[in-house]
Amino acid sequence: MFDFLQGYDVLGAFWTTVQLTLLSAVGSLVWGTLLAAMRVSPVPLMRGFGTVYVNIVRNIPLTIIILFTSLGLADIFRVTMGASDFKVQGFRLAVLGLIGYTAAFVCEAIRSGINTVPVGQAEAARAIGLNFTQTLRLIVLPQAFRAVIGPLANVLIALTKNTTVAAAIGVAEAATLMKTMIENEAQTLAIGAVFALGFVILTLPMGLLLGWLGKRLAVKR
Repeated sequence: MFDFLQGYDVLGAFWTTVQLTLLSAVGSLVWGTLLAAMRVSPVPLMRGFGTVYVNIVRNIPLTIIILFTSLGLADIFRVTMGASDFKVQGFRLAVLGLIGYTAAFVCEAIRSGINTVPVGQAEAARAIGLNFTQTLRLIVLPQAFRAVIGPLANVLIALTKNTTVAAAIGVAEAATLMKTMIENEAQTLAIGAVFALGFVILTLPMGLLLGWLGKRLAVKR
């Protein structure tokens, strides 16, 4: 029944998808948190940069961003990401593009969490001598993260599905292999069903776990 899978490294393709997701998720969380800090910063220049970045990136299709990292950074500006191998370079550029795009959504999720923290807590922190960075790091962000586990879970699920766009620059992830198999095999529906099931297996437990975690760690107001 599944003879059409023979000769294809389906597990390897999904492992590449998992690697893309994990690396991009960590990078997006770091960059998105910095962007959120900029958006609530008392420094106008930082607020302006964060606002412009988020509003521009969120309105650009991910495919264009991924193609820019390959055609723009690699081909025009010769950015190799420290890799001499073309496949490794493509993988790293795809991660860079996914981070740049997803961080804008992470930023907005975290900023919404920051807005749930009562203003009086930040004022109390400043009253005891904490500066903006200390207030954000010690008082605001810990509560904000607990409040936005659910929205961040949605961003992570979307990121997992968005990794398929990396096929546009030849990264050998699940969508790339599916395209190859559809071109070579006759069982189009069966191939689509296998890869759809693979993404459900990746995303469904993740959503359930983070949803449970969000309820467990929710800040009681």
